[in-house]
Amino acid sequence: MNTNDTMKAVTQQAFGGPEVLTVSRVPRPEPLPTEVLVRVRAAGVNPVDWKTRGGGGMAGVLGGPPFTLGWDVAGTVERVGFGVTTLAPGDEVYGMPWFPRAASAYAEYVTAPARHFARKPAKASFEEAAGVPLAALTAWQALVDTAAVGPGQRVLITAAAGGVGHLAVQFAKNLGAHVTAVAGARNQEWLRDLGADEVVDYGAVRVEEAVRDADVAVDLIGDNLEIVRTLRRDGLLIAVPSGVSPQLVAAAERVGVRATPILVEPDGAALRTIAALIDDGAVRVEVAKVFPLEEAGAAHAYGELGHTRGKIVLRVA
Repeated sequence: MNTNDTMKAVTQQAFGGPEVLTVSRVPRPEPLPTEVLVRVRAAGVNPVDWKTRGGGGMAGVLGGPPFTLGWDVAGTVERVGFGVTTLAPGDEVYGMPWFPRAASAYAEYVTAPARHFARKPAKASFEEAAGVPLAALTAWQALVDTAAVGPGQRVLITAAAGGVGHLAVQFAKNLGAHVTAVAGARNQEWLRDLGADEVVDYGAVRVEEAVRDADVAVDLIGDNLEIVRTLRRDGLLIAVPSGVSPQLVAAAERVGVRATPILVEPDGAALRTIAALIDDGAVRVEVAKVFPLEEAGAAHAYGELGHTRGKIVLRVA
C-alpha cells in the first residue's frame, strides 16, 4: 500500500484496558460529496472514549473491534467533496463528526459532512479547540436546547470541574442564570473565577442538603437518586452520562420534578456560536494535559484516574 494513501491511526483489536490502543497504518479516507477531508492537528479525549474502549459507552453502536476511537477534532481542511460551499481547503476547523457513529478521530485524517464542522475559534490553539466540541455541545444542548435556560433561573451543575461541567458553568452564566457548581475543594476558587455564583464542596456536605429550589439540574455523574431533591416542583433534571433509569423516574415523580436523558449530537451551527463566545472571551476551555497520539493509552489511563480539571487532548500533527 502506497504510504501516500495511508495514515497513522490509533486502533484496537479487542476490548480491554489502555494497553489495547496501538498505532497502526491504515487507509486514508476519501471525502464523499458534501464531505470534507480534515487533517487532524489535535483530538479530544472524553470519558465515552475509554468506556467504549472497554466494551461500554458506544461499543453497541460501533460494534466489535477493530475500530479507531475519538470524536473531537481540530484541524485543517485538506480537500472538499462535491457540493461543499461552506468550507474550503486551508480552513481551520473543529467539530464532533458522526457521533455516536465512528468518527475515528485518533488519526491523521478524518472525513465527515462539512456541516458537522465549524471554523475553530481564532483565539484557541488546535489543542484547546480539540477539547471543546463534545463537551461544549453536551452542555449547550442540555442548557439551551433542552432546558431553555434564561435570566434569573437557578441552575445546578454536578462534576462542574470536568470537561462538560466547566463549560456548562460558563454557558449557564452567559445565559443569565444563577449557577451553583458542585466540585471538590481544590476547584472551588477556580469555578468561582469561571462564573459560578455558589460552589458546593461535595466532600464536606451532601448536595441534596445544601441546594434547594433549583430550576434545572445538570447531573454529570449519574446514578444519584437524591439529586431530585435539589429541584423545585416541576423543575428539570437532565441526566447526562447514564440516562434515566426507572428508579430515577420514580424518584422524580415522588417529588414532582421532570427528568430527561440527553445524548449529544453533531451541530456545526452551535459550534459557530460557541466559537464566537470563546473569541469574545466569554468562555474559555481548560486543557488538563496534552499527550502525543502515540500515547493514547496513557491519556486514557490518566483520564480514568478521575478528577481531571477540564479536558485531555491528543496532539496528532
